Amino acid sequence: MQKCDALIVGGGHNGLVTACYLQRAGLDVVVVEKNGWVGGAATSRELTPGFLYSNCSYVCSLFRPEIMRDLELPRHGLQVVAYEGGAVLTRDGDYLASYRDHDSHRREFARYSKRDAEAYDRYARDVTRQCRFIQPLLMRTAPDPFGFRPRDLSELLYLAKKFGEFSPSEMAVTLRFWTMSISDFLDEYFETDVIKAYLAISGIIGTALGPMSPGTAYVLLHHYMGEVDGSVGAWGYARGGMGAVTQALSRSFQSVGGTIRTDAEVVKILSRGGRTTGVVLASGEEVHAGLVVSNADVKRTFLSLVDEANLPEDFVHRVKHFKMRGSSGKVNIALDSLPEFPALPHGSTCIRGDLHFTDSIERMERAYDDWKAGRWSADPMLDTMIPTPLDPTMTSPGKHFMSCFVQYCPPKVEGRDWTDADRDAFAETVISQIADYSPGFRDRIVHMEVRTPQELENEVGLTEGNIFQGELTFDQLLFNRPVPGYAQYRSPIAGLYMCGSSTHPGGGVMGAPGRNAAMEILRDLKRSPEQMSKAHDVI
Repeated sequence: MQKCDALIVGGGHNGLVTACYLQRAGLDVVVVEKNGWVGGAATSRELTPGFLYSNCSYVCSLFRPEIMRDLELPRHGLQVVAYEGGAVLTRDGDYLASYRDHDSHRREFARYSKRDAEAYDRYARDVTRQCRFIQPLLMRTAPDPFGFRPRDLSELLYLAKKFGEFSPSEMAVTLRFWTMSISDFLDEYFETDVIKAYLAISGIIGTALGPMSPGTAYVLLHHYMGEVDGSVGAWGYARGGMGAVTQALSRSFQSVGGTIRTDAEVVKILSRGGRTTGVVLASGEEVHAGLVVSNADVKRTFLSLVDEANLPEDFVHRVKHFKMRGSSGKVNIALDSLPEFPALPHGSTCIRGDLHFTDSIERMERAYDDWKAGRWSADPMLDTMIPTPLDPTMTSPGKHFMSCFVQYCPPKVEGRDWTDADRDAFAETVISQIADYSPGFRDRIVHMEVRTPQELENEVGLTEGNIFQGELTFDQLLFNRPVPGYAQYRSPIAGLYMCGSSTHPGGGVMGAPGRNAAMEILRDLKRSPEQMSKAHDVI
């Protein structure tokens, strides 16, 4: 029987972040992970010889720079390489390029519409204003508006002060923005279908909503608040695949004495007298700990691992109704050569970034209609990346890896479990769409990995395959995430904490939930968080 001060359930990136901070604060910390590897949804695995796949998450931007510095992740091997942009390929054989540079981006918009090019400055200004309001809240614990404790009142005053920096008209715009659809929001700026389609993509990724659904404007904001090497809004590839993030975290954790146990699935979180005492592993072994921190999602934690009899009835009710609907799939493809896209100019840097083939919001909405009917999209929205031109470590020379994030893909097919035939047909819709824009694409395929929400749940532990561990809608943000009254990383059971993406500020490879949870735990232990640098505003 093993004993430790703190036990982390799940070796995903947030769990590892929490573990690193607690270990550095002097606690004896053990991370237990059900798989034979750590990383959760941020993993790199070689499933066919010579090709390293980013199995689930595939790009890096949101990971907080404060955490990278605190935990010395570059010293432990993490390097993020920014990519310049990407392109939307249109059905008429043209393309809309995207660039990291604002002026280059604006000139490309002007090729379609001078009016839209002019509107882009106004759009960028308004979105940046919203980012400046939201971003400082990411690394702060959400207040309990009904707690009336000094810290809750202080945080509420901070929120009021931030909101008070807006003019009355900006306040109205902000409240409206948080509840708008991304389609309606973009209609206020742009007239060109392909421009609106390109900008709408960030509003629906990972969300069981369509571009015309209220609340998707905020999801766009969630994806705009990252940075790579000081470049705000940039996205990049972790050298060696997304597993490089969690491998660096693992090395950082172990370098200060932390323990990681793989092939150690937790089947029960123990408690006695209203306080946690440890966990039971699938092997039957008990690991005792004064603190247990769950990186699993809120439903898996409290509906599967904790005995419901030990929880308040209203808490269980709210957890059961927390929206966690899977809407995404993934197809990872090994290629024996770089695919060609005739629409792009020869030598275009766009192929190094994100490639899309959905050139109107209407097509996105129809793809969502299929999901609502319990089917994968017949004409899906693909977020396609080929990182290997910028990161040759993932394949042997001349070979390439392609990551295809697919929206939409249901947790069940018309109410039943996925079959092998379903999975093959789903993959075929993806390959067919790419092949329409890339002659000879099929002949380049060496190997494929197809991942539906069913695989994401069974392997990674994401309920229904929801990549954010809960939808990022207005009713599930700040002090409502995951449950009102329990948005501060604590649970109804003393000593049991949450650190996963079901908590504030939500999903993405960000690390903020893990850091914030560690901060609250150290406060409860009355230990100074000396290892945490102060959060700063990037934008």
